[in-house]
Amino acid sequence: MNVIKAEGLTRVFTGRPDRKNRLRRSRHVAVDHLDLSVEAGESVGYIGANGAGKSTTIKMLVGILVPTSGAVTTVGLHPLKQRRALARRIGVVFGQRSQLWWDLPVRESFSILSAIHGLSAADERTRTAELVDMLEMGEFLATPVRQLSLGQRMRAEVTAALLHRPELLILDEPTIGLDVLSKQRLREFLVTQRREHGTTLLLTTHDMGDVERLCDRILVVDHGRLAFDGTLDGLARTVGARRELVVDLATATGDLVDLDGAEHVRSESDGLRQRLAFDPQRTTAARVLAAVSERAEVLDLSITEPDIEDVVREIYRATRR
Repeated sequence: MNVIKAEGLTRVFTGRPDRKNRLRRSRHVAVDHLDLSVEAGESVGYIGANGAGKSTTIKMLVGILVPTSGAVTTVGLHPLKQRRALARRIGVVFGQRSQLWWDLPVRESFSILSAIHGLSAADERTRTAELVDMLEMGEFLATPVRQLSLGQRMRAEVTAALLHRPELLILDEPTIGLDVLSKQRLREFLVTQRREHGTTLLLTTHDMGDVERLCDRILVVDHGRLAFDGTLDGLARTVGARRELVVDLATATGDLVDLDGAEHVRSESDGLRQRLAFDPQRTTAARVLAAVSERAEVLDLSITEPDIEDVVREIYRATRR
């Protein structure tokens, strides 16, 4: 079953008339004849550079924007004509916008949203308790939303989107600005929700870590057109995406070249910090770290994910050869 189906989906934004020529209006094609389908139970990453058309696509999928042309259905419904029915069957989280009441305690926002979706009192208590427990929100349920940290608010936003057990959950940059621990907690929760409830997930993100840990299938959009549709492994093979292991060493050390499975990128601070690139399809960070530890004492380390914009550029280079 197609949870999302778009054919020739197009959105053109028209600006104000030019001051010198009042008959001329600027035109920006945000989404350009996009064909898109997502099956029930899939977890799909919808990625691309800023301005690629990701958020515009989502707004058409949920009925916020009217397509200029083309056709789209979401969970079998017309997003504009059946918007109220659609709202009962999907959940949406926009990373930069809130569906919670700013001055009310988190618990009260959940109660209001449960009433809007028509949940019974018993169902509200059961579902809220389940989500609060899984996302460890008990300590701030009585706190007004405006006093929450970003990580706490995003957990509350995801809970609000899932209270009514939607068939489709759409997340637009859900981990933006979150610390490592908050990201990990949210990712683990989403994996569990999909496994236990069969929730279909559509995720837009600039974080390759989100894509790797949450998505089975990747759609890459650029200038409103689909540039890639496939698996994460297929994406890595297409662009040769690599991670960087950054190690801080106890003593100044010569360049760590000739390491098995890793390439020395550069050294900093006279060799106290070194950057090593590796292909996650061929080796792991643990193996690279073990090889480094045989040569020098490691004080600290971090892993840098490939940048989404770089991935998109590499896809276009590969497809134009």
